[in-house]
Amino acid sequence: MNFHPEEKWIDWVDQLSMNDFVVIDDFLPAQLYTQVRNFLLHKLEEDEFDRAGIGSSANKLKDTSIRGDFTYWIDKDRDQSLSEAFGVIEEAKDVLNRFCFLSLSGFEFHLAYYPEGTFYKRHVDQFKERSNRMISMIIYLNEGWKKGDGGELKIFKEDEELIIDPIARRCVMFKSAEVPHEVMQTNVGRYSLTGWMLYQPSGVGFVLG
Repeated sequence: MNFHPEEKWIDWVDQLSMNDFVVIDDFLPAQLYTQVRNFLLHKLEEDEFDRAGIGSSANKLKDTSIRGDFTYWIDKDRDQSLSEAFGVIEEAKDVLNRFCFLSLSGFEFHLAYYPEGTFYKRHVDQFKERSNRMISMIIYLNEGWKKGDGGELKIFKEDEELIIDPIARRCVMFKSAEVPHEVMQTNVGRYSLTGWMLYQPSGVGFVLG
């Protein structure tokens, strides 16, 4: 099942290639958005989120002065009710392989929750000891987001800073190793489905970070 026509993907991939990032509105179908958001809220109620750390799983630090979000890592076998969401991710991976020749062979995704007052300071989505994250992908799940709610994504370019509002169903993709960014302080709970397309050589496992 394809969620988006090829001509749209070609335009999005062109923007990603030229600008190192692309912003796509209404990326997630409305019904699927509701399903994923409700799944996230249920997992929060069940207290299944963990405080996020900094670095790879082997060297992870938890420092709320840098990063304040909580995460729930999703799994295709365990979280079968998210099968359509995994389908969207698989479609993106296949398209990027076809048009960008990236040799992506996997991905890792989590649900993210930023409580009021939290943020994530400037960083890139690549580890010094692991370099298999190629494309970062964020899908926002913030119902009724409005100016003043905070939690915007700030992308740092050579000569400018770009502010992207985290509105519902919006997707942002960018080159993991080349785009410094931060999550600005949020004034309300901020929700997303976030992850990375991976170049995964044989024998290298997924990195959770």
